[in-house]
Amino acid sequence: MKAIVIAPDEIPVRVDINRDFEDRLVSGDLTSDGVQYSDEVTTGDADVDVDVLTKLVDPGLEGDILWVEFGLTAEFKAVSSATADLIWKWQARNKDGTWVDLHPAVTETDIGTTYESHTRSGYFTPVANFQEVPFEIRLILQCNEASEGRAKVKNSSYVRVVYRVV
Repeated sequence: MKAIVIAPDEIPVRVDINRDFEDRLVSGDLTSDGVQYSDEVTTGDADVDVDVLTKLVDPGLEGDILWVEFGLTAEFKAVSSATADLIWKWQARNKDGTWVDLHPAVTETDIGTTYESHTRSGYFTPVANFQEVPFEIRLILQCNEASEGRAKVKNSSYVRVVYRVV
């Protein structure tokens, strides 16, 4: 959609009020295979959420989300216990708002001590508390055993948002 905006010199200017913005969630030093990860995060107390990654997605102009696409990949494991169970989920919110679950919590039973990769992807419809840019996204993790859960986010993870500038 385009709008006609009258500039200070009164010349009509066409302005596209819809924006398309993509943000990669992880970056860092280049690697020989192109694969990068966020810092590893280890859980603390049993059954208590920890943030694996939290990122502000800020395209520079505020607006109302029309649609948003996610491609989110993280790896999970236990530090040393073969019987550790993990619970994880991705969430988003308007900047400084209330967190909204992007999918139901996932339980990994007896995860083992080797990293397992898991992806959540698709289009998400705006809902209360997650309908504006800028917004925040996070991955939370908990483990049923103290200091046993570990996770990291892969650099293939991205967010693409189409929004109307307000």
